[in-house]
Parts: sequence; C-alpha cells; structure tokens
Amino acid sequence: MQGAGTLVPWLLVLAGLLTMYLPTFWGLFHGIWASDNQGHGPIVLGISLWLLWRKWPEFVAAAHRPRPALGWPVFVVGLLMYLIGRSQDILLFEVGALIWLIAGIVLALAGTRSLATLWFPLFFMVFMIPLPGVVVDTLTQPMKMAVSYVAEATLALFGYPISRTGVVLQIGQYQLLVADACAGLHTLFTLEALGLLYLNLVRHESVARNVTLAVLIVPISFIANVIRVIALTLITYHLGDEAGQGFLHGFAGMVLFMAALLLIMATDGLIRWGVRRFGNTQHGETA
Repeated sequence: MQGAGTLVPWLLVLAGLLTMYLPTFWGLFHGIWASDNQGHGPIVLGISLWLLWRKWPEFVAAAHRPRPALGWPVFVVGLLMYLIGRSQDILLFEVGALIWLIAGIVLALAGTRSLATLWFPLFFMVFMIPLPGVVVDTLTQPMKMAVSYVAEATLALFGYPISRTGVVLQIGQYQLLVADACAGLHTLFTLEALGLLYLNLVRHESVARNVTLAVLIVPISFIANVIRVIALTLITYHLGDEAGQGFLHGFAGMVLFMAALLLIMATDGLIRWGVRRFGNTQHGETA
C-alpha cells in the first residue's frame, strides 16, 4: 500500500467525503459552531483530522485483508443517516454519519486491523456532533445549579457577600447569571474530550490507571467550571461589571481549559505517585 497507485482509492474517498461534507461544515462554521455553546466543534474537527493523519503510517502497515461484506453495510447505514440528516436538518445524523462512512470505507478497502488503528480518532469525532437541544436543556439546568451552589458556598466560606437564587449569583451590588456556556453540557463534553485526548497522547500502560483517570475527568470538569465561575465573580466584584463581561468573552474559556488541563495533569501525577508508593510497599512486604 505504499505505491502511488495505492493512494488513488483513498484520494477518491477523500474527494467524495469533501463533496458531501464541505456544505455541512460551511453551515456549521457559519451557524452553530460560531456560538459560545458549540465553539468547541472546529477544535475537535481539527484535532480529529490531525489524529487521523498521525495514524496514517500505522494504518497503512496494518492493512491486511479488505472486508467488503462488513464495510459496505456500515457505509450504507452511514449514507442513510447522512441523507436523512441533510434532508431533514438533523445535525445529529448528518454529522454523526461521517464516522459510519469512514468506518465502512476503511473496512471495505483495508480491513479490520486498519480500522482498529483509527478507533480513537473516530471516537474523538463524537465530540464534534451537535447534541439535540432537548438533551442539552434537560441536563444543563441541574449542572448549572450545582456549579452555582458550589461557587456560592466557596466564596461565602472566604467571607464574600454573596447569595444565590437559582443560577443567579448576587455578590455585592452585582448580579451574575451562570449561563450555559459557563457550566453547561457542552462545556462538560468539551472538557471530557480534552481529558481523553490527554490520555491518548500520554499512553499509560496501566489499563486501571487509564480507566481511573477517564472516570475522574467528569468531576475534574465540574471543578474547572466552578473555578471559571468563581474567577468571573471575583473579577466582577473587585473590578466592576464591565471588566467581568470583558473577561467572560476574552479569557474565561482560557481559564477553564487551563484549569481543567492542570487538574488532569495533577490528578495523573497523584495517581502515578500512589501507584509507585503502593507498588513499593507491596514489593517491600513481599521481600
């Protein structure tokens, strides 16, 4: 599969997918991906493409026996999802179909081993699929309530004059609404993607360690959201509403992701320290 001729099928596949999805992505970039709630979509798409390119040598080396009997049914499912999603304006189907289409084509042309090398890039694409509004609205409200409650309790613990009504924080003379972009399902979704990308790049050998860190990414994401809301609240209280709003649009996202990444790395380091300490203890007891 290393000759120029073997690239022809993949170039044709790429041309076909681009023909299908350029209008889709154009609409996303000028629509839902331009909003605060779905702003992670282009980032996830770019990282997914980078992961696919990074896996190309391994993908080529793993190509063994094409599985058209498995691949084409998967491709047809993806094609039907795309047609339904495109015609009925259902982004969950239209964007999600891309994963099925790529998986089906890879199975049909390169086999199961090659598909296995692409499992994480394809899985990572799930995080760029716009979620149904009813799901987002149902899950976002309790998340915002929880973040608001913890932020209020934390600031009150340090003596700040703060109170809360639902998802509205009152600190001094200022009122702040904890918006979807600050503590919603999309934010949790994005931070979960960040954590899983970190796991994939670090590549720990211990399955237990990977699973533990993956599970802890959810509370880590929650804590990062709380830090974001607290930071916004403190800036508004000390520097005024204008500074707080400027922070919200300029640096809040950066604080969120930096806090999440630092918490993930710190948790990973703590797990590593615990494993080493426990392992050394066990070794000493055995000896």
